[in-house]
Amino acid sequence: MPGIDECLLEAMRLPGARGAALVDWTSGLALGAVGEFPGGDHEAAAAEAAEVARLTAEQRAFTPDDDTEEAADPPVEDLIISNRDSYHVLRFVPTSFDSSVFLHVWLARSDGNLALARIRLGEMAGRLVLG
Repeated sequence: MPGIDECLLEAMRLPGARGAALVDWTSGLALGAVGEFPGGDHEAAAAEAAEVARLTAEQRAFTPDDDTEEAADPPVEDLIISNRDSYHVLRFVPTSFDSSVFLHVWLARSDGNLALARIRLGEMAGRLVLG
C-alpha cells in the first residue's frame, strides 16, 4: 500500500500530469506535493483548491440522498475543473478518520486524459495509506 510520496509520484505518471498534491481540505495545507502548480506556489494552489473542495463538500445538493453511507466516507467523490489549457481533478480520499483529504492533479489539456485520470485517481485513493 503506497504512502503519500509514492501516490503522488504515481499521479505524475498520468498522461499530461503537471503537478499533484495531497491536500487537507479543512486546513488548506498540502500534505505532499510534486511537480508544477498554477502560479508557481504549491501552498497557494493547495489553499485555493481546498476552498473549492470545502464549499462543495459542505453543500447538501452535492451529497448522497441515502443515509447508508458511512460517516467516514467523503460526501463527494471527485471534482473536475476545466479551463482553456488544463484540467484540475480533485479526488476525495476515504480515510479511517475524518476523510478531509483529497488528491489534486493538474493535467495539461493538450495531452491529458481526463477519463484515465479519474479512474487511476480512484484506484490510488483506495490504496493510499495515511498516518
